[in-house]
Amino acid sequence: MIEIMHKDTMRVMHGVEGESLAGVDLRAAQLAGAMLWSKDLQGARLTGTGLQGAFLERANLTRADLSGADLYKASLHAADLRHANLEGANLQSADLRGADLRGANLKNARLYFARYDRTTRWPMFFFAPGQRGAISD
Repeated sequence: MIEIMHKDTMRVMHGVEGESLAGVDLRAAQLAGAMLWSKDLQGARLTGTGLQGAFLERANLTRADLSGADLYKASLHAADLRHANLEGANLQSADLRGADLRGANLKNARLYFARYDRTTRWPMFFFAPGQRGAISD
């Protein structure tokens, strides 16, 4: 069993059977403040999941479905989001520095005050994230 802990209180928020979170179905789960540092969430179904303030640094979210997820103030520093579906996701004030978003679907994603830097990799033909409200370090 894998236990998802809160980053501040270290209390168990959610338990998942098995040894991996790859492909896990956590649709609409409330995981605000979850500590998922370096977790393998490849192909996870996180549609509509509340991940406000979650700690997802270096997490593998390749091909994960995060459509409509709330990632407000989430730390996605150096996260692998290649080919992830972030359509309609709330990424306001999220930390995207060093994140790999190549091939990701960012249609209607809210990026206001999201932080990025020169190491952030954006999808092909996604130009000027600053025009979508993101802030460069």
